[in-house]
Amino acid sequence: MSADFIELASVDGEVTPTGVATIGLKDDGLYRGDGAFEVIRLYGGRPFALGEHLDRLGRSAAAIELEFDRAALEHEIEALLGDAGPIDGQLRLIVTRGGRRIAATEPVPVHLETVTLATVTYSPTVILNGVKSLSYAANMQATRLAKSRDADEAVLVRPDGNVLEPPTSTIFWVSPEGELRTPALDDGVLESITRDRLIKALHVETGSWHIDDLRAASEAFLASTVREVQAVAAVDGTKLAAAPGPRTQEAQKAFAATLERELREL
Repeated sequence: MSADFIELASVDGEVTPTGVATIGLKDDGLYRGDGAFEVIRLYGGRPFALGEHLDRLGRSAAAIELEFDRAALEHEIEALLGDAGPIDGQLRLIVTRGGRRIAATEPVPVHLETVTLATVTYSPTVILNGVKSLSYAANMQATRLAKSRDADEAVLVRPDGNVLEPPTSTIFWVSPEGELRTPALDDGVLESITRDRLIKALHVETGSWHIDDLRAASEAFLASTVREVQAVAAVDGTKLAAAPGPRTQEAQKAFAATLERELREL
């Protein structure tokens, strides 16, 4: 990231450096984590799949009965990105119960070539399935638990042992039978936009699988807007045979091609 990268934030259309942006204290988005959000990659100032991210923000907001002015937010995003210029970074969108519309540019976190995972048992909150809500404390605690076990990231697993997803990404793996797999949306995982692109580009089997299937995988990778495609090196201390393996490299190439095509069309 360039040393002169300046983080900017728009709060209800007022653009300032992020460090001095403010919202009113009495907002249940802050008090209770009552709101919804999205994070979008910026490539040369161009947001990847902005429309789909806004659609998902709308679905998240509707699921928690939160109204927001999409047209106003779209106008504010355009103004913010105009001020930010052709940056490589990410765009965070937040709508709160207090009625705030927030858009902010951020640097992309550094992700290494590979990541190690530790399983964390998690019971999904059914009424928030598929919702990117501001109530993210459980996700962040899962990551902290994984780090306490000398892993980089968590992979959430239901009490019955079925694999869900990491706290901020989706997971794919090559099964002992050689199939590329990822958990089905019906299991309660997020409808990831990057996941959707990879399923369309590759032959992927979706379904419900026990953690033992993942632990026996020959290779695995995480996928998200921010990470793109990142190889998994180990699960619960057991090293995978290849990181990145051939199917991971195939996914990286497929996503890069998708990204190039869609950005060219903007």
